[in-house]
Amino acid sequence: MRTDMNAFSQFRVVLALALSAALAGCVTPGGLHPTGKTLDPGSLKSDQSFANVPLSPTAWPALDWWQSFGDPQLSALIEEALKSNPTLAEAEARAKQAQAIVDIAYSARLPQADLEAGAEGTRLSLKDPIYPQYVLGHFAWGKAVTANFSWDIDLWGGKRGAWEAALGRSRAAEIEAYAARIQLSVNVARAYVALGYAFAQKDVADGEWQRVTQTLSITQRLVQGGLGTPQQEALADSQVASAEQQQAQADRAIDAARSSLSVLLGQGPDRGLSIERPHLLDPGLTAVPDKLQVDLIGRRADLVAARWQVEAASQDIKAAKTEFLPNISLSAMAGLVAVGGSTNVFQLPARTYSVGPALSLPIFDGGRLRANLTGADARYDEAVAHYNSLLIASLNDVSDLVSALSSVRKQIALEQRAKQDAEKSWHDAMSAYKGGVSGPLTPLASRQQLLQVDQRLAALQSQQADLSIRLIDALGGGYGAAAER
Repeated sequence: MRTDMNAFSQFRVVLALALSAALAGCVTPGGLHPTGKTLDPGSLKSDQSFANVPLSPTAWPALDWWQSFGDPQLSALIEEALKSNPTLAEAEARAKQAQAIVDIAYSARLPQADLEAGAEGTRLSLKDPIYPQYVLGHFAWGKAVTANFSWDIDLWGGKRGAWEAALGRSRAAEIEAYAARIQLSVNVARAYVALGYAFAQKDVADGEWQRVTQTLSITQRLVQGGLGTPQQEALADSQVASAEQQQAQADRAIDAARSSLSVLLGQGPDRGLSIERPHLLDPGLTAVPDKLQVDLIGRRADLVAARWQVEAASQDIKAAKTEFLPNISLSAMAGLVAVGGSTNVFQLPARTYSVGPALSLPIFDGGRLRANLTGADARYDEAVAHYNSLLIASLNDVSDLVSALSSVRKQIALEQRAKQDAEKSWHDAMSAYKGGVSGPLTPLASRQQLLQVDQRLAALQSQQADLSIRLIDALGGGYGAAAER
Protein backbone atom coordinates (compact mmCIF):
# COMPACT_ATOMS: atom_id res chain seq x y z
CA MET A 1 0.00 0.00 0.00
CA ARG A 2 2.82 2.37 0.89
CA THR A 3 4.52 1.49 -2.39
CA ASP A 4 1.37 2.45 -4.28
CA MET A 5 1.16 5.77 -2.41
CA ASN A 6 4.79 6.54 -3.16
CA ALA A 7 4.25 5.74 -6.83
CA PHE A 8 1.18 7.98 -6.95
CA SER A 9 3.07 10.82 -5.29
CA GLN A 10 5.88 10.48 -7.79
CA PHE A 11 3.34 10.52 -10.61
CA ARG A 12 1.82 13.73 -9.28
CA VAL A 13 5.26 15.35 -9.12
CA VAL A 14 6.08 14.29 -12.66
CA LEU A 15 2.68 15.49 -13.87
CA ALA A 16 3.13 18.86 -12.15
CA LEU A 17 6.59 19.27 -13.65
CA ALA A 18 5.32 18.33 -17.09
CA LEU A 19 2.40 20.75 -16.83
CA SER A 20 4.70 23.53 -15.65
CA ALA A 21 7.04 22.88 -18.56
CA ALA A 22 4.11 22.88 -20.96
CA LEU A 23 2.77 26.15 -19.61
CA ALA A 24 6.22 27.70 -19.80
CA GLY A 25 6.49 26.68 -23.42
CA CYS A 26 2.98 27.76 -24.43
CA VAL A 27 2.53 30.28 -27.20
CA THR A 28 1.68 33.76 -25.84
CA PRO A 29 0.33 37.01 -27.34
CA GLY A 30 3.10 39.03 -25.70
CA GLY A 31 4.23 42.11 -27.61
CA LEU A 32 1.29 42.11 -30.03
CA HIS A 33 -1.18 45.00 -29.93
CA PRO A 34 -2.88 47.42 -32.34
CA THR A 35 -1.56 50.96 -32.76
CA GLY A 36 -4.52 52.79 -34.31
CA LYS A 37 -6.50 55.41 -32.36
CA THR A 38 -9.75 57.02 -33.46
CA LEU A 39 -9.68 60.77 -33.89
CA ASP A 40 -11.54 63.05 -31.53
CA PRO A 41 -13.89 65.13 -33.75
CA GLY A 42 -13.28 68.13 -31.50
CA SER A 43 -9.60 68.08 -32.46
CA LEU A 44 -10.44 68.92 -36.08
CA LYS A 45 -10.48 72.71 -36.14
CA SER A 46 -13.01 74.40 -38.43
CA ASP A 47 -13.99 77.62 -36.63
CA GLN A 48 -12.29 79.90 -39.16
CA SER A 49 -13.71 78.02 -42.15
CA PHE A 50 -17.28 78.51 -40.86
CA ALA A 51 -16.73 81.94 -39.27
CA ASN A 52 -18.99 83.75 -41.78
CA VAL A 53 -21.55 80.99 -42.20
CA PRO A 54 -24.89 81.08 -40.33
CA LEU A 55 -25.05 78.44 -37.58
CA SER A 56 -28.28 76.75 -36.58
CA PRO A 57 -29.21 73.63 -34.61
CA THR A 58 -31.96 72.98 -37.20
CA ALA A 59 -29.61 73.00 -40.17
CA TRP A 60 -29.42 69.20 -40.30
CA PRO A 61 -31.30 67.71 -43.26
CA ALA A 62 -34.73 66.26 -42.61
CA LEU A 63 -35.52 62.60 -43.22
CA ASP A 64 -37.48 63.57 -46.35
CA TRP A 65 -35.15 66.44 -47.26
CA TRP A 66 -36.27 66.54 -50.89
CA GLN A 67 -39.67 67.89 -49.83
CA SER A 68 -38.00 71.21 -49.00
CA PHE A 69 -37.50 71.91 -52.72
CA GLY A 70 -41.27 72.02 -53.22
CA ASP A 71 -41.24 70.01 -56.46
CA PRO A 72 -43.92 67.28 -56.50
CA GLN A 73 -42.38 65.54 -59.49
CA LEU A 74 -38.99 65.27 -57.78
CA SER A 75 -40.61 63.89 -54.63
CA ALA A 76 -42.54 61.31 -56.65
CA LEU A 77 -39.41 60.23 -58.52
CA ILE A 78 -37.39 59.73 -55.33
CA GLU A 79 -40.20 57.75 -53.70
CA GLU A 80 -40.44 55.57 -56.82
CA ALA A 81 -36.70 54.95 -56.82
CA LEU A 82 -36.72 53.97 -53.15
CA LYS A 83 -39.33 51.33 -53.93
CA SER A 84 -37.95 49.80 -57.12
CA ASN A 85 -34.19 50.36 -57.42
CA PRO A 86 -32.42 46.95 -57.37
CA THR A 87 -29.27 48.29 -55.69
CA LEU A 88 -31.29 48.73 -52.49
CA ALA A 89 -32.29 45.08 -52.66
CA GLU A 90 -28.57 44.19 -52.90
CA ALA A 91 -27.74 46.27 -49.82
CA GLU A 92 -30.61 44.74 -47.86
CA ALA A 93 -29.52 41.24 -48.89
CA ARG A 94 -26.00 41.96 -47.60
CA ALA A 95 -27.51 43.10 -44.30
CA LYS A 96 -29.48 39.84 -44.04
CA GLN A 97 -26.33 37.82 -44.76
CA ALA A 98 -24.50 39.68 -42.00
CA GLN A 99 -27.35 38.94 -39.57
CA ALA A 100 -27.17 35.25 -40.49
CA ILE A 101 -23.48 35.27 -39.56
CA VAL A 102 -24.43 36.80 -36.20
CA ASP A 103 -26.89 33.97 -35.57
CA ILE A 104 -24.25 31.37 -36.46
CA ALA A 105 -21.70 32.98 -34.12
CA TYR A 106 -24.25 33.09 -31.31
CA SER A 107 -25.19 29.44 -31.77
CA ALA A 108 -21.53 28.47 -31.30
CA ARG A 109 -21.76 29.75 -27.71
CA LEU A 110 -24.61 27.41 -26.81
CA PRO A 111 -24.68 23.70 -25.99
CA GLN A 112 -25.44 21.44 -28.94
CA ALA A 113 -27.65 18.35 -28.82
CA ASP A 114 -28.94 16.01 -31.49
CA LEU A 115 -30.73 12.70 -31.82
CA GLU A 116 -29.56 10.01 -34.23
CA ALA A 117 -31.14 6.75 -35.27
CA GLY A 118 -29.88 4.32 -37.85
CA ALA A 119 -29.38 0.75 -38.94
CA GLU A 120 -26.46 -0.78 -40.80
CA GLY A 121 -26.28 -4.23 -42.34
CA THR A 122 -22.86 -5.92 -42.42
CA ARG A 123 -21.58 -9.21 -43.82
CA LEU A 124 -19.44 -10.63 -41.07
CA SER A 125 -15.94 -11.89 -41.74
CA LEU A 126 -15.39 -15.63 -41.41
CA LYS A 127 -11.77 -15.01 -40.49
CA ASP A 128 -11.43 -14.75 -36.70
CA PRO A 129 -15.06 -13.72 -36.22
CA ILE A 130 -15.97 -11.59 -33.24
CA TYR A 131 -19.19 -13.52 -32.72
CA PRO A 132 -19.64 -17.23 -33.40
CA GLN A 133 -21.35 -17.96 -36.66
CA TYR A 134 -24.25 -19.70 -34.99
CA VAL A 135 -25.06 -16.49 -33.05
CA LEU A 136 -25.40 -13.99 -35.89
CA GLY A 137 -24.76 -15.92 -39.06
CA HIS A 138 -22.91 -14.42 -42.02
CA PHE A 139 -24.92 -11.16 -42.12
CA ALA A 140 -26.06 -9.00 -39.22
CA TRP A 141 -27.85 -5.77 -38.62
CA GLY A 142 -26.53 -3.17 -36.20
CA LYS A 143 -29.13 -0.78 -34.82
CA ALA A 144 -28.57 2.35 -32.74
CA VAL A 145 -30.57 5.17 -31.24
CA THR A 146 -28.37 7.81 -29.56
CA ALA A 147 -28.68 11.29 -28.09
CA ASN A 148 -25.50 13.38 -28.35
CA PHE A 149 -24.54 16.43 -26.34
CA SER A 150 -21.55 18.78 -26.68
CA TRP A 151 -20.58 22.13 -25.23
CA ASP A 152 -17.42 24.06 -25.91
CA ILE A 153 -17.30 26.09 -22.71
CA ASP A 154 -16.37 29.71 -23.41
CA LEU A 155 -14.13 30.20 -20.38
CA TRP A 156 -12.44 33.39 -21.56
CA GLY A 157 -15.15 34.98 -23.71
CA GLY A 158 -13.58 34.22 -27.08
CA LYS A 159 -16.83 33.02 -28.61
CA ARG A 160 -18.65 35.97 -27.13
CA GLY A 161 -16.08 38.25 -28.75
CA ALA A 162 -16.60 36.55 -32.10
CA TRP A 163 -20.35 36.97 -31.71
CA GLU A 164 -20.02 40.66 -30.81
CA ALA A 165 -17.68 41.19 -33.78
CA ALA A 166 -20.27 39.65 -36.09
CA LEU A 167 -22.94 41.77 -34.43
CA GLY A 168 -20.92 44.91 -35.11
CA ARG A 169 -20.49 44.03 -38.77
CA SER A 170 -24.18 43.24 -39.02
CA ARG A 171 -24.99 46.64 -37.59
CA ALA A 172 -22.59 48.25 -40.06
CA ALA A 173 -24.23 46.40 -42.96
CA GLU A 174 -27.67 47.52 -41.79
CA ILE A 175 -26.53 51.14 -41.67
CA GLU A 176 -24.81 50.81 -45.06
CA ALA A 177 -28.15 49.66 -46.46
CA TYR A 178 -29.69 52.87 -45.16
CA ALA A 179 -26.77 54.84 -46.57
CA ALA A 180 -27.59 53.31 -49.96
CA ARG A 181 -31.08 54.79 -49.69
CA ILE A 182 -29.64 58.22 -48.96
CA GLN A 183 -27.21 57.95 -51.85
CA LEU A 184 -30.01 56.88 -54.18
CA SER A 185 -32.21 59.84 -53.24
CA VAL A 186 -29.24 62.19 -53.73
CA ASN A 187 -28.42 60.69 -57.14
CA VAL A 188 -32.03 61.03 -58.30
CA ALA A 189 -32.12 64.68 -57.24
CA ARG A 190 -28.80 65.42 -58.97
CA ALA A 191 -29.93 63.71 -62.17
CA TYR A 192 -33.15 65.74 -61.96
CA VAL A 193 -31.11 68.95 -61.71
CA ALA A 194 -29.02 67.82 -64.68
CA LEU A 195 -32.21 67.28 -66.68
CA GLY A 196 -33.39 70.80 -65.84
CA TYR A 197 -30.05 72.24 -66.91
CA ALA A 198 -30.19 70.29 -70.18
CA PHE A 199 -33.57 71.88 -70.95
CA ALA A 200 -32.12 75.32 -70.13
CA GLN A 201 -29.26 74.62 -72.54
CA LYS A 202 -31.83 73.69 -75.17
CA ASP A 203 -33.61 77.03 -74.67
CA VAL A 204 -30.37 78.93 -75.20
CA ALA A 205 -29.49 76.77 -78.21
CA ASP A 206 -32.91 77.40 -79.74
CA GLY A 207 -32.61 81.13 -79.11
CA GLU A 208 -29.15 81.18 -80.67
CA TRP A 209 -30.42 79.26 -83.69
CA GLN A 210 -33.22 81.78 -84.20
CA ARG A 211 -30.74 84.63 -83.89
CA VAL A 212 -28.18 83.28 -86.36
CA THR A 213 -30.91 82.20 -88.77
CA GLN A 214 -32.22 85.77 -88.85
CA THR A 215 -28.65 87.03 -89.21
CA LEU A 216 -28.09 84.70 -92.19
CA SER A 217 -31.34 85.80 -93.86
CA ILE A 218 -30.44 89.48 -93.48
CA THR A 219 -26.87 88.88 -94.67
CA GLN A 220 -28.12 87.03 -97.76
CA ARG A 221 -30.39 89.98 -98.66
CA LEU A 222 -27.48 92.36 -98.16
CA VAL A 223 -25.26 90.27 -100.41
CA GLN A 224 -27.98 90.12 -103.06
CA GLY A 225 -28.26 93.91 -102.88
CA GLY A 226 -24.53 94.38 -103.20
CA LEU A 227 -24.13 95.63 -99.62
CA GLY A 228 -22.43 92.51 -98.32
CA THR A 229 -19.73 90.05 -99.29
CA PRO A 230 -19.81 86.28 -99.84
CA GLN A 231 -17.41 85.94 -96.93
CA GLN A 232 -19.98 87.54 -94.61
CA GLU A 233 -22.65 85.14 -95.86
CA ALA A 234 -20.36 82.12 -95.32
CA LEU A 235 -19.60 83.32 -91.79
CA ALA A 236 -23.30 83.70 -91.01
CA ASP A 237 -24.01 80.23 -92.42
CA SER A 238 -21.25 78.70 -90.27
CA GLN A 239 -22.88 80.27 -87.21
CA VAL A 240 -26.15 78.54 -88.14
CA ALA A 241 -24.33 75.20 -88.34
CA SER A 242 -22.76 75.81 -84.93
CA ALA A 243 -26.16 76.65 -83.45
CA GLU A 244 -27.65 73.46 -84.86
CA GLN A 245 -24.77 71.52 -83.33
CA GLN A 246 -25.57 73.12 -79.95
CA GLN A 247 -29.20 72.08 -80.36
CA ALA A 248 -28.18 68.49 -81.05
CA GLN A 249 -25.86 68.56 -78.04
CA ALA A 250 -28.65 69.85 -75.81
CA ASP A 251 -31.05 67.17 -77.08
CA ARG A 252 -28.45 64.53 -76.28
CA ALA A 253 -27.99 65.96 -72.75
CA ILE A 254 -31.75 65.71 -72.20
CA ASP A 255 -31.78 62.09 -73.38
CA ALA A 256 -28.78 61.23 -71.18
CA ALA A 257 -30.36 62.78 -68.07
CA ARG A 258 -33.64 60.97 -68.69
CA SER A 259 -31.77 57.70 -69.22
CA SER A 260 -29.90 58.18 -65.92
CA LEU A 261 -33.20 58.74 -64.14
CA SER A 262 -34.67 55.58 -65.73
CA VAL A 263 -31.77 53.54 -64.35
CA LEU A 264 -32.11 55.09 -60.90
CA LEU A 265 -35.84 54.38 -60.92
CA GLY A 266 -35.17 50.75 -61.80
CA GLN A 267 -37.22 51.08 -64.99
CA GLY A 268 -36.72 50.78 -68.73
CA PRO A 269 -35.68 53.71 -70.96
CA ASP A 270 -39.26 54.63 -71.83
CA ARG A 271 -39.85 55.67 -68.20
CA GLY A 272 -37.52 58.63 -68.61
CA LEU A 273 -39.41 59.89 -71.65
CA SER A 274 -42.48 60.61 -69.51
CA ILE A 275 -40.59 62.85 -67.07
CA GLU A 276 -41.65 66.43 -67.59
CA ARG A 277 -39.29 69.38 -67.70
CA PRO A 278 -38.14 70.13 -64.14
CA HIS A 279 -38.68 73.49 -62.54
CA LEU A 280 -35.68 75.38 -61.22
CA LEU A 281 -34.92 74.09 -57.72
CA ASP A 282 -34.50 76.83 -55.14
CA PRO A 283 -32.11 75.59 -52.43
CA GLY A 284 -32.74 78.57 -50.14
CA LEU A 285 -30.20 79.93 -47.70
CA THR A 286 -27.30 77.82 -46.47
CA ALA A 287 -26.67 77.28 -42.78
CA VAL A 288 -24.31 74.93 -40.96
CA PRO A 289 -25.23 72.98 -37.81
CA ASP A 290 -23.80 74.66 -34.72
CA LYS A 291 -22.32 71.39 -33.37
CA LEU A 292 -21.03 70.09 -36.67
CA GLN A 293 -17.82 68.38 -35.48
CA VAL A 294 -19.44 66.52 -32.60
CA ASP A 295 -22.75 65.55 -34.18
CA LEU A 296 -21.48 64.73 -37.66
CA ILE A 297 -20.31 61.28 -36.55
CA GLY A 298 -23.88 60.40 -35.62
CA ARG A 299 -25.53 62.07 -38.60
CA ARG A 300 -23.59 60.47 -41.44
CA ALA A 301 -24.45 56.85 -42.01
CA ASP A 302 -21.03 56.01 -43.47
CA LEU A 303 -19.29 57.35 -40.34
CA VAL A 304 -21.61 55.40 -38.05
CA ALA A 305 -20.98 52.23 -40.07
CA ALA A 306 -17.23 52.85 -39.93
CA ARG A 307 -17.40 53.15 -36.13
CA TRP A 308 -19.20 49.81 -35.94
CA GLN A 309 -16.46 48.28 -38.09
CA VAL A 310 -13.87 49.56 -35.61
CA GLU A 311 -15.85 48.03 -32.74
CA ALA A 312 -16.14 44.72 -34.59
CA ALA A 313 -12.39 44.69 -35.23
CA SER A 314 -11.68 45.27 -31.52
CA GLN A 315 -13.87 42.26 -30.64
CA ASP A 316 -11.92 40.18 -33.17
CA ILE A 317 -8.76 40.99 -31.20
CA LYS A 318 -10.38 39.84 -27.96
CA ALA A 319 -11.47 36.59 -29.59
CA ALA A 320 -8.00 36.02 -31.06
CA LYS A 321 -6.33 36.51 -27.66
CA THR A 322 -8.50 33.88 -25.98
CA GLU A 323 -7.17 31.24 -28.35
CA PHE A 324 -3.88 31.38 -26.44
CA LEU A 325 -5.61 30.22 -23.24
CA PRO A 326 -6.65 26.72 -22.16
CA ASN A 327 -10.19 25.70 -22.94
CA ILE A 328 -12.58 23.03 -21.67
CA SER A 329 -15.17 21.19 -23.72
CA LEU A 330 -17.76 18.64 -22.69
CA SER A 331 -19.34 15.86 -24.71
CA ALA A 332 -21.74 13.11 -23.79
CA MET A 333 -23.67 10.35 -25.50
CA ALA A 334 -26.50 8.16 -24.31
CA GLY A 335 -28.45 5.68 -26.34
CA LEU A 336 -29.36 2.15 -27.29
CA VAL A 337 -27.26 -0.14 -29.46
CA ALA A 338 -28.07 -3.70 -30.50
CA VAL A 339 -26.74 -6.17 -33.10
CA GLY A 340 -28.86 -8.80 -34.77
CA GLY A 341 -31.78 -8.81 -37.14
CA SER A 342 -34.31 -9.99 -34.58
CA THR A 343 -32.84 -8.17 -31.58
CA ASN A 344 -35.02 -5.41 -30.12
CA VAL A 345 -32.92 -2.27 -29.70
CA PHE A 346 -35.43 -0.73 -27.30
CA GLN A 347 -34.56 -2.73 -24.23
CA LEU A 348 -32.63 -1.97 -21.09
CA PRO A 349 -29.60 -4.20 -21.79
CA ALA A 350 -29.02 -2.29 -25.04
CA ARG A 351 -28.32 0.95 -23.19
CA THR A 352 -24.96 2.65 -23.57
CA TYR A 353 -23.48 6.00 -22.66
CA SER A 354 -20.22 7.93 -22.64
CA VAL A 355 -18.90 11.13 -21.11
CA GLY A 356 -15.91 13.02 -22.49
CA PRO A 357 -14.62 16.15 -20.77
CA ALA A 358 -11.55 17.55 -22.55
CA LEU A 359 -8.93 20.22 -21.83
CA SER A 360 -6.99 21.84 -24.69
CA LEU A 361 -3.93 24.05 -24.33
CA PRO A 362 -1.86 25.35 -27.27
CA ILE A 363 1.84 24.67 -26.79
CA PHE A 364 3.40 24.79 -30.22
CA ASP A 365 1.51 25.78 -33.35
CA GLY A 366 4.21 27.03 -35.69
CA GLY A 367 3.23 30.67 -35.09
CA ARG A 368 -0.37 30.29 -36.29
CA LEU A 369 -2.01 31.95 -33.27
CA ARG A 370 0.40 34.89 -33.21
CA ALA A 371 -0.11 35.37 -36.95
CA ASN A 372 -3.87 35.30 -36.43
CA LEU A 373 -3.62 37.93 -33.68
CA THR A 374 -1.30 40.06 -35.80
CA GLY A 375 -3.86 39.97 -38.58
CA ALA A 376 -6.63 40.98 -36.15
CA ASP A 377 -4.50 43.90 -34.91
CA ALA A 378 -3.85 44.99 -38.49
CA ARG A 379 -7.55 44.82 -39.38
CA TYR A 380 -8.31 47.00 -36.37
CA ASP A 381 -5.68 49.54 -37.42
CA GLU A 382 -7.12 49.49 -40.93
CA ALA A 383 -10.66 50.10 -39.61
CA VAL A 384 -9.44 52.96 -37.43
CA ALA A 385 -7.51 54.54 -40.31
CA HIS A 386 -10.57 54.25 -42.56
CA TYR A 387 -12.77 55.88 -39.93
CA ASN A 388 -10.27 58.69 -39.31
CA SER A 389 -9.82 59.43 -43.02
CA LEU A 390 -13.59 59.38 -43.52
CA LEU A 391 -14.11 61.79 -40.61
CA ILE A 392 -11.48 64.19 -41.95
CA ALA A 393 -12.88 64.00 -45.47
CA SER A 394 -16.45 64.49 -44.25
CA LEU A 395 -15.72 67.67 -42.31
CA ASN A 396 -13.62 69.10 -45.13
CA ASP A 397 -16.30 68.13 -47.64
CA VAL A 398 -18.88 70.20 -45.75
CA SER A 399 -16.49 73.14 -45.55
CA ASP A 400 -15.66 72.98 -49.26
CA LEU A 401 -19.33 72.73 -50.30
CA VAL A 402 -20.29 75.69 -48.10
CA SER A 403 -17.46 77.72 -49.64
CA ALA A 404 -18.49 76.68 -53.16
CA LEU A 405 -22.12 77.63 -52.51
CA SER A 406 -21.06 81.03 -51.21
CA SER A 407 -18.98 81.62 -54.33
CA VAL A 408 -21.74 80.48 -56.68
CA ARG A 409 -24.26 82.78 -55.02
CA LYS A 410 -21.95 85.74 -55.55
CA GLN A 411 -21.45 84.72 -59.18
CA ILE A 412 -25.21 84.41 -59.70
CA ALA A 413 -25.75 87.91 -58.29
CA LEU A 414 -23.11 89.32 -60.64
CA GLU A 415 -24.49 87.39 -63.61
CA GLN A 416 -28.00 88.64 -62.89
CA ARG A 417 -26.65 92.19 -62.99
CA ALA A 418 -24.94 91.36 -66.27
CA LYS A 419 -28.27 90.06 -67.59
CA GLN A 420 -30.01 93.28 -66.68
CA ASP A 421 -27.35 95.22 -68.60
CA ALA A 422 -27.58 92.84 -71.57
CA GLU A 423 -31.38 93.16 -71.66
CA LYS A 424 -31.11 96.95 -71.57
CA SER A 425 -28.54 96.89 -74.37
CA TRP A 426 -30.81 94.68 -76.47
CA HIS A 427 -33.89 96.83 -75.90
CA ASP A 428 -31.89 99.98 -76.73
CA ALA A 429 -30.60 98.33 -79.93
CA MET A 430 -34.13 97.33 -80.92
CA SER A 431 -35.35 100.88 -80.30
CA ALA A 432 -32.51 102.27 -82.42
CA TYR A 433 -33.30 99.83 -85.21
CA LYS A 434 -37.02 100.64 -85.16
CA GLY A 435 -36.16 104.33 -85.18
CA GLY A 436 -33.96 103.91 -88.22
CA VAL A 437 -30.82 104.87 -86.36
CA SER A 438 -29.06 101.47 -86.79
CA GLY A 439 -29.20 98.49 -89.11
CA PRO A 440 -30.99 95.19 -88.51
CA LEU A 441 -27.84 93.34 -87.45
CA THR A 442 -27.17 95.54 -84.40
CA PRO A 443 -30.01 94.20 -82.23
CA LEU A 444 -29.09 90.63 -83.25
CA ALA A 445 -25.55 91.19 -81.99
CA SER A 446 -26.96 92.48 -78.68
CA ARG A 447 -29.22 89.45 -78.53
CA GLN A 448 -26.14 87.20 -78.75
CA GLN A 449 -24.71 88.82 -75.63
CA LEU A 450 -27.99 88.25 -73.78
CA LEU A 451 -28.10 84.59 -74.79
CA GLN A 452 -24.54 84.07 -73.54
CA VAL A 453 -25.51 85.59 -70.20
CA ASP A 454 -28.57 83.28 -70.03
CA GLN A 455 -26.35 80.28 -70.68
CA ARG A 456 -23.90 81.21 -67.92
CA LEU A 457 -26.72 81.98 -65.50
CA ALA A 458 -28.42 78.63 -66.17
CA ALA A 459 -25.13 76.84 -65.53
CA LEU A 460 -24.60 78.71 -62.24
CA GLN A 461 -28.15 78.09 -61.03
CA SER A 462 -27.84 74.38 -61.86
CA GLN A 463 -24.50 74.28 -60.06
CA GLN A 464 -26.07 75.96 -57.02
CA ALA A 465 -28.85 73.36 -56.83
CA ASP A 466 -26.38 70.51 -57.29
CA LEU A 467 -24.05 71.83 -54.59
CA SER A 468 -26.99 72.20 -52.21
CA ILE A 469 -27.95 68.56 -52.75
CA ARG A 470 -24.36 67.48 -52.24
CA LEU A 471 -24.25 69.47 -48.98
CA ILE A 472 -27.37 67.63 -47.82
CA ASP A 473 -25.56 64.38 -48.59
CA ALA A 474 -22.42 65.56 -46.76
CA LEU A 475 -24.52 66.37 -43.68
CA GLY A 476 -25.97 62.88 -43.57
CA GLY A 477 -29.03 63.19 -45.77
CA GLY A 478 -31.48 62.89 -42.90
CA TYR A 479 -29.82 59.95 -41.18
CA GLY A 480 -29.99 59.97 -37.38
CA ALA A 481 -32.20 58.94 -34.53
CA ALA A 482 -35.39 59.68 -36.47
CA ALA A 483 -34.20 57.61 -39.42
CA GLU A 484 -33.92 54.45 -37.32
CA ARG A 485 -37.33 54.57 -35.67
